Amino acid sequence: MKPKSKNVYQFKITLKGVKPAIWRRIQVPETFTFWNLHVAIQDAMGWTDSHLHEFDIVNPKTGDQEAVGIPSDDDFDDAFGNEILPGWERAISKYFSPANKNSRYLYDFGDSWEHAVVLEKILPLEKGVKYPVCLGGSRACPPEDVGGVRGYEEFLEAIKDPKHERHEELLEWVGGEFDPEEFEAEEIHFDDPRKRLKNVLEPGI
Repeated sequence: MKPKSKNVYQFKITLKGVKPAIWRRIQVPETFTFWNLHVAIQDAMGWTDSHLHEFDIVNPKTGDQEAVGIPSDDDFDDAFGNEILPGWERAISKYFSPANKNSRYLYDFGDSWEHAVVLEKILPLEKGVKYPVCLGGSRACPPEDVGGVRGYEEFLEAIKDPKHERHEELLEWVGGEFDPEEFEAEEIHFDDPRKRLKNVLEPGI
């Protein structure tokens, strides 16, 4: 039987390098693994989970920096030269605490979207609330494969200027319209991380 949550962890996730800030505030059960947290961040931010990811966080027991994500078959190490540990085997409660509240979350190793993940509070679970929940946020998530921070800046410049040589091309690429200021917490839908994990561990099934 899986342990039941008594508390929830409240995180603020901020996309680094983009101004004005793109951020989300979410609450997740204390029983979450890093994989579950990854899925919640993807859904809250608006990413499509179509690239690799990793969390970089200090292990409070050892004091060492660890990378947690999806282990690679080709012996790929993280930026610190550490082995990438499987997120579904690591509980967030073993790492995050008021004394160890910060983690870097990297999504898409090509575009290199860095997020600051900060544990803001540990709160009692509220009966009747279905977790995870998104409490708030600001601004739309950049489109996938736009080219990272610099590519996103160029994308916004082009779609705002009808005279830009790539205006029509990029608008068509993004589906005809894109509002960088649009965000509604009530519209966030959180996927089942178990189903998402099955696609990773059993591809093609």
